[in-house]
Amino acid sequence: MGGACAALLTALGSGMLILLSGVVGLAATAAGVWWFLAHRGPVRVFGAILAVAAPLTTLGLYVSWGVWVNALVALGLWGVALSCARAALRRPEDERKALMRGERVPPPRRPVLIMNPKSGGGKVARFGLVERAEALGARVILLDPSAPADVGGLARKAVAEGADLLGVAGGDGTQALVAAVAAEHDLPFLVISAGTRNHFAMDLGLDRTDPSRCLDALTDGEELRIDLGDVAGRPFVNTVSFGVYADVVQRPEYRDDKAGTALDVLPDLLQGGFGDRLDATADSLPLTGQQALLVSNNPYAAPDPLGTVAARRTRLDGGELGVIGIRVDGAAQAAELAVLGNRATGLKVLTARRVEVGGVPGATISVAVDGEALTLPTPVVCTLRPRALRVLVPRDRPGSPVPPPPLDWRRLTRLAFPEEPAAGDGNPWDPRTS
Repeated sequence: MGGACAALLTALGSGMLILLSGVVGLAATAAGVWWFLAHRGPVRVFGAILAVAAPLTTLGLYVSWGVWVNALVALGLWGVALSCARAALRRPEDERKALMRGERVPPPRRPVLIMNPKSGGGKVARFGLVERAEALGARVILLDPSAPADVGGLARKAVAEGADLLGVAGGDGTQALVAAVAAEHDLPFLVISAGTRNHFAMDLGLDRTDPSRCLDALTDGEELRIDLGDVAGRPFVNTVSFGVYADVVQRPEYRDDKAGTALDVLPDLLQGGFGDRLDATADSLPLTGQQALLVSNNPYAAPDPLGTVAARRTRLDGGELGVIGIRVDGAAQAAELAVLGNRATGLKVLTARRVEVGGVPGATISVAVDGEALTLPTPVVCTLRPRALRVLVPRDRPGSPVPPPPLDWRRLTRLAFPEEPAAGDGNPWDPRTS
């Protein structure tokens, strides 16, 4: 940080000008992003133009003033300082949690794998999963893309025929249905990362770039005991969403244009006028007037609603649901949410063993279960079955990315300037104690 300041000071009298123009450019960019997300029509177009033009104009001013080198050096040094700060705050236990470890078990004798050839844009065929699985002794049930399939029924039939392991190459919604059958019969379950996002596979530390590596568990695997979620009698492995996101998923155009559909409803969410408000109870704590509610199978390490794509769960065996509630009552609260993240007043982050989403008894509510659109009668109850699922994973797997720690400036200050221990604090090598 000192280097960044020094780079500005070496620009002679222009250092303050660099700083002020940078702040103005950043503010203009933020305003453009806000107008783009929170409005439609001409205002959205203007916001997009401003968000692009502001940083380019600032850079152009630096070039015309002849101080662009100092500005880039200062920016680079600031980035290095932030990286070093996060590295200093990282705890060794976070690295150890990046890969859950289980017990080594003998290979299954009669594994049965259900594969969806459409999942993930055709990963089953692209990675030769059927051929690889059959070469390892597994029986493969290939779903017919042209007809709906009773995945749970297929899994139960496989168990009745003597399967000693069930596995799925498909999305997280399909994974959950077969996982419930495996848990019901206390059989190991194999996750093959052939879906689109593979959040469940990521949190298990599996290789999401090459799903064929997940099949290594059939010959060299270890078994994890993890929790399995339940929402109104239906299993889930990742999340259950209520409110705005669930309403978006219900839209017919969502499957073909996820980003466009989300952008269409964002203005109503950010300005506080979209959808019905939710009332829920997390254990005994009431959550009233929520616009969106996310219930997860174990809490996320970085509960940031604006960065859930990269969010992950460090553990899947903690026995508690993660709960994130969002209530935005206008532009001020939306801006606070964007700036402060999980410290914003409009965001509730907690854990619970039971979450009940209320409503008029007998009415229905839109729910997204592991990304699948459903309509369920209220009240909807979410619980966990602790350590109910046996998951077989390869012993050699990449692990999960460790989320960066939040910037705690007080802790950074204590690390940079540690307090000198007082006399008599128990240090046997301190001469003041002898």
